[in-house]
Amino acid sequence: MPEKKVVLEIPWDAEAKLLSRPNRFLGIVDITSISGSPVDIREEKVHIHDPGRLEDLLYTGNDLLLKKAANTNRKTGWDVIAAKAEDGWILINSAFHRKIAEWSIRNEICPFLEGLDSVAAEQKFGDSRLDFLLRKGNTKIWVEVKGCTLTNGRKATFPDAPTSRGKRHVEELIKAVRGGDEALLLILIFRKDVQCFAPNEVIDPDLASAFRNAMDAGVKVCPLVFGYEGREIIYRGRIPLCDGWK
Repeated sequence: MPEKKVVLEIPWDAEAKLLSRPNRFLGIVDITSISGSPVDIREEKVHIHDPGRLEDLLYTGNDLLLKKAANTNRKTGWDVIAAKAEDGWILINSAFHRKIAEWSIRNEICPFLEGLDSVAAEQKFGDSRLDFLLRKGNTKIWVEVKGCTLTNGRKATFPDAPTSRGKRHVEELIKAVRGGDEALLLILIFRKDVQCFAPNEVIDPDLASAFRNAMDAGVKVCPLVFGYEGREIIYRGRIPLCDGWK
């Protein structure tokens, strides 16, 4: 791993324990401290900004970090920032993925992204909006970003729930390459003790198949590892694809 680099500051305001998750985007928590001072706020509603199952992180009794919502008119007064795991706090708020991805692109973390002329977010391609369109001279590079928090031993794996939308995005990258452009699948991994990345064939075999087709077509894959340490996202390094996927 290279020297650690600070990517983004993500402050938090409160600590809590999860009671339940009534739906994908709603959690019920007991808040145990605010700004470091003990409190006892029962059954507070919080927003979960991540569509994944996150069953290994969002379970009853687990510790969470929260950020006070700026919009006082919201139904939920707090956003979940991170959840506790054996390897530390894990970012589970996908609202920050674009900034982390853009930092990675502009800092040329993936070697084939050197010398870019422009970086544009949320660009339409086919029936989808892909996360970035990069330009290098006359070359277009389409980028789709996926956040990964699931592990199997020392292996990072995506997704943690079937995703037809994710499969469609991968297939759009294949179309881009076949149309003469370049394409990149940028994997943001938020589990710092992993050694390789692979698509999750057990949970989503269709996406795994699309992933293999994309690699065969020439879509590049760049798995990057980040940690949420203190109140900062730290870049920890690039890891390879697991055996069988290289």
